[in-house]
Amino acid sequence: MAEHNVALEGTGASRADRRSSFVSADFPMPSGKEEEWRFTPLERMAEFLSGAMNAHDAPVAARGGKLEKVGRDDPRIGQIAMPDDRSAALAWEAFDEAHVLTLAGSEHEEVFVDIAANEGMNAAHLAIVAEPGAKATVVVSHTGIADLAETVEVSVGEGADIAVVSIQEGERTARHLSAQRVRVAKDANLRHIVVTLGGDLVRVSTSVAFTGKNGNAELLGAYITDAGEHQEHRLFVNHGPANCVSRVTYKGALQGEDAHSVWIGDVLIDATAENTDTYELNRNLVLTRGAKTDSVPNLEIKTGKIVGAGHASATGRFDEEQLFYLMARGIPADVARRLVVRGFFAEMIENIGIESVQARLMAAIESELNLDSAEGAEH
Repeated sequence: MAEHNVALEGTGASRADRRSSFVSADFPMPSGKEEEWRFTPLERMAEFLSGAMNAHDAPVAARGGKLEKVGRDDPRIGQIAMPDDRSAALAWEAFDEAHVLTLAGSEHEEVFVDIAANEGMNAAHLAIVAEPGAKATVVVSHTGIADLAETVEVSVGEGADIAVVSIQEGERTARHLSAQRVRVAKDANLRHIVVTLGGDLVRVSTSVAFTGKNGNAELLGAYITDAGEHQEHRLFVNHGPANCVSRVTYKGALQGEDAHSVWIGDVLIDATAENTDTYELNRNLVLTRGAKTDSVPNLEIKTGKIVGAGHASATGRFDEEQLFYLMARGIPADVARRLVVRGFFAEMIENIGIESVQARLMAAIESELNLDSAEGAEH
């Protein structure tokens, strides 16, 4: 691991070769023309890109697991790669104290972490350390009315089986930038689930790197983008060792004027990653006029000795045949639309595996959609 004051310049020839550093000054101020920023409304997140953020640490609480508050010099933090954009480097510089959540033991454990952003600019750094053989599901809920610059590090030890659920449900005034960096060791299994339901501007950048053979990573996401909101989900899956599997499935629904969602899926299969099996999928359902979505899947393959590699992206409106089928059986149009959208998300939500969380999220999705009163709905 590089020292915290060392920058990797990068040539930009490969997604894995992007500049990375723990020092924000090593990154120029973005202009909006850069690949990593071209879809982002920079004018709405100036505070996340300027010099000193003047942030205070957001309160972090947990039920279950072993959560410790530690200093910046704790050897368990800053170990999962380096920030690869200016906002992520500033988030690293902004916090005073970090939190380390340790997962151990072969008995499955459920842990709930709450991070609330209230008043001004908040900073948070959470390191999730899953020891070899550990089994757990960690649900990280983000709420509040203000701004949050966040880093989440996840280390999945050899043979561990871990699920991490990141829920963004801030108030309409909230802005949230989260850099989530994950390392998956030999024979380990990871499920990383992102659910974004609220906030004026939300940008979640997730990078997953395999560090040993026979690793398995499933990355799932669901998002509801309302009028005027910008939600951006960026993923990078780095296949280095052989015999690893990754699956990416993100689904989003958009409604309202100037609702904007962005999904970027980058997968790198290195020359050493023989027998890789990977696939990524993004689907978007546009519910009203005035909403916009950008979806860009990318594959970079450096070896021909793979099991499979593919990607797909689709954006559309309601399936009129499904609506006709339901309405022909006496179901009112507004109820039929709700049923179609619930079915769109249900399979992904059910994969979380915690009934209370699943019920909460489906209820939140139902509330967010509010199709009965959505202006400009397609009929």
